[in-house]
Parts: sequence; structure tokens; C-alpha cells
Amino acid sequence: MSFRNDKHDIFVPDETPRAQAMQRITHLGIVSHQDDLEIAAYHGITECFHSGDKWFGGVVVTDGGGSPRKGPYADYTDEEMKRVRLIEQRKAAYVGEYGVMIQLGYPSDDVKHNRSPDVVSDLAEVLDKTRPEVLYLHNPCDRHDTHVATFMRCIEALRSLPKEHRPKIVYGCEVWRKLDWLLTKDKVMLKVDKFEHLLRPLLGVFDSQISGGKRYDLAEEGLRHANATYFDSHTTDKTPMLNFAMDLTPLVHDDSLDVEEFTLSFVRRLEDDVRTRLRAYA
Repeated sequence: MSFRNDKHDIFVPDETPRAQAMQRITHLGIVSHQDDLEIAAYHGITECFHSGDKWFGGVVVTDGGGSPRKGPYADYTDEEMKRVRLIEQRKAAYVGEYGVMIQLGYPSDDVKHNRSPDVVSDLAEVLDKTRPEVLYLHNPCDRHDTHVATFMRCIEALRSLPKEHRPKIVYGCEVWRKLDWLLTKDKVMLKVDKFEHLLRPLLGVFDSQISGGKRYDLAEEGLRHANATYFDSHTTDKTPMLNFAMDLTPLVHDDSLDVEEFTLSFVRRLEDDVRTRLRAYA
């Protein structure tokens, strides 16, 4: 592969040749930051873990240079922090037995404000080389600016590909805006109870975040249990752990769909539901 940014990193935990490692990917996650994969695309990781015919691939777009730092990392420079974050992401890929882990190493501004065509080109190349069946992205309602920008660059990359090379299923996943607010008919329920013990070690390798006071390992485990319990008030739980997602497949298979209108349609359906419920008991 020939990436435009010379700071990219490609890691294959089982040392399979890169071309072969890319071709075997069935589930791919593309996210902004180190540790976003283990939150947003956890379903894909567990679907492929210890599977003989499914392989998870991860892509982190940015370099981690703007990460908050505290404790033992308080005095780290941006360059030192980038290296820490890159190594942490490699550790997670090893623990999760990923088929390939790609870190593109772009500054956030290249994804957000500069809208670098290199970012889109690199994403398109990864997507074309892997051709996953299932793709996990940030959801377009996320409240982290870089997440939304990464999502937009991914849509551009996907729409640049021939339709027959695009994933069959595309999910928009939870990170900084959770998706419990979606109407039941709009929710994709992703069961993540296959390897309940895997979540903590995956997120636990990101010591730079945990030492800084962000206990993502505990928070995400609690969230998955809460999603399962609070999913429905009139039935017993069908699974102990759930992630919610948006089905973004229509955006990828119909280039005429406007991304903004598609996204806001979820919000409008929530607005209609709230209005109807209030008026019914006024």
C-alpha cells in the first residue's frame, strides 16, 4: 500500500504478509483516535475474535498528538504522546487479535478544517484493499468534532469507490454521543456478549487515558449493561450487553442521499415521537 502520509503505521499482529492480511478482513472499523475502535467497533472485534473465517481490521485516522495528559504523562510533548498512543493501539490490536491495524497519522486539522484530499484517498485505498462486508464508523450525531469530520471523510471515500466494492452493511456507532435516544425502529441492536471479559483488557492497555482520569474501561462496560437493561421497559433482557448503532448503509449505496437530511431525519422522528406522547396525555 502507498499512503500519502509518511507517518502512517501498519501492524499485523500475527505477522501475516500485509497484502494477505488486508484481503482477509471481513469487519473493518474506521475511527478518529486511538481507543475509539475498542468503543465504537467492539461488536466487530468480538464477532471476529477466535473466529476461523472472520477477521477484524482497524483504522485510526489521527495521530493522537492532542490527547489530554496527566499523571506520569503530564510533561510529555506532543511527539512523545503520539508515540505512546500509537504503541497503545498496537497493544490493543494484539490483545484483540486484529487482522490488521492501520494508523494513518494525520493531524486532526487535516481531517476537520483542511479537508485534506490525502485523507480521503488513503481511506479509499484501505476500503478498496480490504472490501469488508461490515464497516463501523462514527455516527453522524456524535458531539466530538473530529469524529464527525472523520465520518464525513469516510463517506467521501466510500462514494468514490465503485458500488460493487462498497461494504454490504455500514454502522454508525456510539462514542461521544450515545444512541439510546433513537426510536426503537431506528436502533440497530448489536449484541456484544460473546466475550464479556475482553472489553476491560482491550481498553486497559490505553494507560495514558486511564492514568489521566478517564476510566473508559469501566464506563463502557457499564454502558453496555445499561443499554441492555433499559432497552425496553416491558420485557426481560435478551442479552446482558448491548451497543446501539445507526444503519448508515443507505448513505453508502445511494449517492443521491443528502448526508445532513438523512441524519436529521432521525432527530425529526424523535421530535415527532415526543410530541405525540405529550399530546396523548395533555
